[in-house]
Amino acid sequence: MMKVHTAAGETAVWQPEITLQQIKTGFTGDFCYVHARGAIMPDGTAIVTTQPLFLKGDDDFYGLEFMESSDGGKSWSSIRKSRTLARSAYKEDCEWVISDAAPFYHRKSGKLIITGHSSLYHKDGVSPTMLPRHTLWSIFDHSRNDWEEFRELAMPEEKFFFNCGAGSTQIVELPDGDLMIPVYTADPEDFAGTSCYHSLVVRCSFDGTRLSVREIGTPVTIPVPRGLYEPSIAAFKGKFFLALRNDESGYVCKSDDGLNYHSLCPLCFDDGRNVGNYCTQQHWVTGGGKLYLVYTRKGAGNDHVFRHRAPLFMAELDTERLCLIRKTEMIVVPERGARLGNFGCMQVNENEAWVIAAEWMQTTAPDPFDYTRCMKYGSDNSIWISKIKFPAEKANQR
Repeated sequence: MMKVHTAAGETAVWQPEITLQQIKTGFTGDFCYVHARGAIMPDGTAIVTTQPLFLKGDDDFYGLEFMESSDGGKSWSSIRKSRTLARSAYKEDCEWVISDAAPFYHRKSGKLIITGHSSLYHKDGVSPTMLPRHTLWSIFDHSRNDWEEFRELAMPEEKFFFNCGAGSTQIVELPDGDLMIPVYTADPEDFAGTSCYHSLVVRCSFDGTRLSVREIGTPVTIPVPRGLYEPSIAAFKGKFFLALRNDESGYVCKSDDGLNYHSLCPLCFDDGRNVGNYCTQQHWVTGGGKLYLVYTRKGAGNDHVFRHRAPLFMAELDTERLCLIRKTEMIVVPERGARLGNFGCMQVNENEAWVIAAEWMQTTAPDPFDYTRCMKYGSDNSIWISKIKFPAEKANQR
């Protein structure tokens, strides 16, 4: 066991064991790696995907890159570029790339897949016009040690799905092998409105070669700037849970079938106070028979970090009240001046989970491109894996 400081500043004994592993350090000053996320296979083969960001751009992403481990994450290869998931020509003088992506091991087929969405660019910047967004996906080809070329997930040809993608999400595999994939979408006619983004879950079949939509869930949104987006789903004890990003507060909701959600509420602690997460994604892990949320928040001496996106916290969710149990809060990836908000969570087994994050070297205004302001706190675009081992459920009763 290890001693940590709770949110209230008191010392408490907390049981999960955390090992923090630094799997990549250093950067050039022109580009930094972001969107680090991972997956692991039953034989211990693991992969972490990431992609370069042009530091003087605005979400200006380049092709997917990845690193591998053959020993369950003890050691890692150097980062190498995917030849197939590179940034490439789209149309009308535009380029596109898969971004905000996350790998996932599909148990039924034994395949490693990745889902994300398309980012479109014109003249080395995000296109100023409203262009379509698609959910993109790919399968890892072990024979050539690279991904297949990405494909679009076919959605209904309706304007509601004009801008629709699975960016920065988590997915769930059902017992029959179907995948529950959260997406967020915007009607182009409402794109400037307060509730422009709607989040929903798409149930897809995957036969090892093709991903196809079977059912589309009911959208959720709120009339607060940009609505609800970057959803992540968790399945836990017969229920499904969504964590949702909003400009003013994180949100959570619950479902019996994974497609239709209820009890939408702002992300709060069990004392009723808002957690302080805003305009940033959250993701799920499970362990010891409990469901946990990993998130960022204000109020942690982190005003110098863009949108308070570091450190990464973890706390148990009260699945009945849909609030975080404040006394369980702990830091899983520390803050070193750079944001960590675009991170990933993955399960190794029922009692171990990894949180993976890259130090994003852009900072706050007035000069968000001055990466030296991040470096003075210790950041160097490191990629971190926080390996969390939970006690067995019997020994972890509250």
